[in-house]
Amino acid sequence: MNLDNILQIVTVASAVLMVIAILLQQRGASLGAGFGASGELYTTRRGIDKSLFEATIILAVIFVLSILAGLILPAFK
Repeated sequence: MNLDNILQIVTVASAVLMVIAILLQQRGASLGAGFGASGELYTTRRGIDKSLFEATIILAVIFVLSILAGLILPAFK
């Protein structure tokens, strides 16, 4: 396996895991809450929700870095 294949696998894996992490997160307040309807607009994340939120950010960073590496590395060949 060369570096290009590894980058493609990392990109696809991080994308799939990021989609799963996003879908597992609790739904936030509805659109009406932003305009004064019932429901809180801001809540503090705790427990598994906080861990899932942080994992989503890490996966997004890995995804972006793997795409940038896939764009930049071929220029050095």
